[in-house]
Amino acid sequence: MLFDAVPLLWRLHRMHHADLDVDVTTGTRFHPIEIVLSMVLKFGVIVAIGAPPLAVLVFEVLLNAGALFNHANLRLAPTVDRALRWLVVTPDMHRVHHSIDPTETNRNFGFTLPWWDRVCGTYRAQPGAGHERMVLGIPEFRTPTDLRLDRLLLQPFLDSPPSAPILSRPVRR
Repeated sequence: MLFDAVPLLWRLHRMHHADLDVDVTTGTRFHPIEIVLSMVLKFGVIVAIGAPPLAVLVFEVLLNAGALFNHANLRLAPTVDRALRWLVVTPDMHRVHHSIDPTETNRNFGFTLPWWDRVCGTYRAQPGAGHERMVLGIPEFRTPTDLRLDRLLLQPFLDSPPSAPILSRPVRR
């Protein structure tokens, strides 16, 4: 959620959200600087808690497997999806977070465990338009030129970037 909320970090993370078709490759689509920052944070935690190497390896394998699973273009049976959502983030659940609609982008932040979204009130079961009609991506980055690798890598340094979606969410009254 930090990369979705802090404007400087969003500049890096939007490469991940610019994908117009969420699939397993989206789970690996991160800006190199975001990856480095994430690694530095993880290393800090590993050192601070003194995590054993095997625990770190297991954590990383499960984290990455979860990211590939919940970004996968899988269609689970509705009953299986509803039950599984209580244990892990499912592809349909996380896909809502990749919606172009800020009221949906600001939901379902989790990509491994679903409990935080339920506890923090950011859980949304389904997109308003349904999964078939939901538009994915970022409004400002939709052309084939915007989605070329060189342009994606330059996104954090472009002028007038869109603000982080969480900062543009409508205020509830």
